[in-house]
Amino acid sequence: MRWLRLVRAELRKLSTTKLPWGFLAVLVVIAGLDAAVVVMGTDMDGSKAFIATAEDQQSLMAFAANAMIGTGLFGAIAVAREFGHNTVVPTFLTSPRRYRAVLAQLTAVMLAGGLLGLVGQAMVIGAVAGALPLTDYGFMVSAGAVARLLAAATLAGAAGAVLGAGLGALVRNVGGAVTASVLLLFIVPPLAVQLVNDAASWIPDSLTRVVAGVGDQVSMPAALAALVAWAVIPAALGLVAVQRRDVV
Repeated sequence: MRWLRLVRAELRKLSTTKLPWGFLAVLVVIAGLDAAVVVMGTDMDGSKAFIATAEDQQSLMAFAANAMIGTGLFGAIAVAREFGHNTVVPTFLTSPRRYRAVLAQLTAVMLAGGLLGLVGQAMVIGAVAGALPLTDYGFMVSAGAVARLLAAATLAGAAGAVLGAGLGALVRNVGGAVTASVLLLFIVPPLAVQLVNDAASWIPDSLTRVVAGVGDQVSMPAALAALVAWAVIPAALGLVAVQRRDVV
């Protein structure tokens, strides 16, 4: 079977389940919370200095780190459930070369994750822009900065989805894959920073902030390369595991 047909088949499987809609519902809630923060939130002195400048607003709207965590869970569930329900067996029968099927699955999950990241960031920007007129401040972020936020969230969403998919292929159990994703994206980074100070610049939160234009811990090329590494290493481990282990 042609590889592109495999990708289309994987995209069809993702789009005909309730999983993407569940994550979209979460994005709506997050956007609503951001709008509520803009309207009702204050600093310690009672002011709204956190939205007083374009830089503050851009930082508030930066969604890339959340996108990577969310799509990490999405990718883990999407892939692990296929092994859990044995729905991956027909795929491997259709494409006996497992690496092609796994690469198609990773590609489909990456595209879906990137789309979720993009939509989530757009929702947050729209919610904040809609809430700002209810305060004493207007929307100050430039079109270029908005485009950078959207691009960063798309990249982070794609990277997170590939990372999660790799863990899903490696663990092959939904609960275990979700736990592994939470550990790798949410628990391990702050622990690593406590143990090694220099690690702070290389955790997903710092890297996504650099890409979104609201951080300067490392250079842009270094941040992009590190984000790709965060995604590719688990994906490669998952691919090797699928090649070497029995399917059921």
